[in-house]
This record gives sequence, C-alpha cells and structure tokens, in this order.
Amino acid sequence: MFVKICGITSEEDALLAVAMGADALGFVFAPSTRQVAVGAVAEITRRLPPEIITVGVFRDALAERVVEVVRRAGLKAAQLHGRERPEQCAFVAERVPLVIKAFGAGDPELAAHGAYRSDVILIDGPSPGSGKLFDWRLVEGLPAARRVLLAGGLTPENVAEAVQRVRPWGVDVSSGVEAAPGRKDPLKVRAFIQAARAAAPVEHDGEGGDGPYDWQEELGWS
Repeated sequence: MFVKICGITSEEDALLAVAMGADALGFVFAPSTRQVAVGAVAEITRRLPPEIITVGVFRDALAERVVEVVRRAGLKAAQLHGRERPEQCAFVAERVPLVIKAFGAGDPELAAHGAYRSDVILIDGPSPGSGKLFDWRLVEGLPAARRVLLAGGLTPENVAEAVQRVRPWGVDVSSGVEAAPGRKDPLKVRAFIQAARAAAPVEHDGEGGDGPYDWQEELGWS
C-alpha cells in the first residue's frame, strides 16, 4: 500500500513522515495555508533518502512553470491538482519522472482519465484540496488497471474502511494527520500509515504483508 503524506512544510515533518514509513511526501506550491517556497523545499529534499518520492503539488500552473519548480526543488514528481488539460499533463510527463493527475470525485473528466498521460490518478473530494470526506461510492469500481491514489478527508480513524471499500493502489493525507495547519502530529502520522497498510488488499500489499508497498519495482524505478 503506497502512502503519501502531503502538505509538508518543514524538514522536521518530512523526516518524521519518512521515519514512520511514508513512501512519498507532498509539497504544496499552489495557494494554500501549507504553501512552501521552492528554496525551502530544495533544502529539505537534499536531506531525504533517495528512495522517497518527493512530489510538488500544483493547481492550474503553467506546464513550463511546473517543470521548472520540480527541477529547482529537487523533486521526483509533479501532482497536477487543477483543471489541467491532457496536453499540459503530457508536456509535464515528458520532462518529469512521475506525474499524478488529480480529479474530484464525480467530475465528468474522471471518465476520460485515459486521455491524461499520468502514472497515477488521484481521486479527491468534489472540491479538491478541501480535506473534506466524500461519498466513496462515487469511486468504487474504478478500473484496476490504473494506479488510484485516494485522498479527501482521510484520517487514522477512517482510512482502513476507505481502503477496504475503494481498494485503491494508495492513499494520500494532509490535514487528517495534523496537529495544526502545516504541522504534522507524530502519533497521527504513525497511526494513519499503520491502519492503511493493515487494511491493504492482497494486490496492494507489501512483501509478506509487513512492509511498504514496493512501488519502486512497479513503476520501474528499481
């Protein structure tokens, strides 16, 4: 089970999430209470283990700007969390190792997800980035051929149920593991990761069921 901890704003929280077993960390460059500066992220990423996927989160930014920031910040991936078009996604995908395209649950564009050149599709609430829970029935039965990252109002208390019902490839959390906006709670981060992995269906489990999901091998990074 792939686990991404998003909304990282400090080196302390980045190292905390890594120590707790996160596969990926998200840094928000779109307007938000968790928005971070490119230079600050560059200082954090150079201190992280190379196997961690570091993700820049953007909303309706110019594709050229996305690529520039990813490179300057030393990131491995870009998450496009707005109304980006397939051609914009393709531009980024040609220049960034991994691309995550986000859709709101119930968005008509979700049915056309195949037109977007992305490695992962992220399903958020109808108002992406709000951190609000949504009706999981809106995304039950998504094609197993796509790597689906589930977000939107997840917490240590509900992530197991979400994983069991939706059976996503991975889960993404930000506000659900915070002590305050932009500051992570160590106990919540640990509880979230443990609950998500314990509930993982067999096809998204780690080797032997006890370790992190081997995303590097599946994505061809190993």
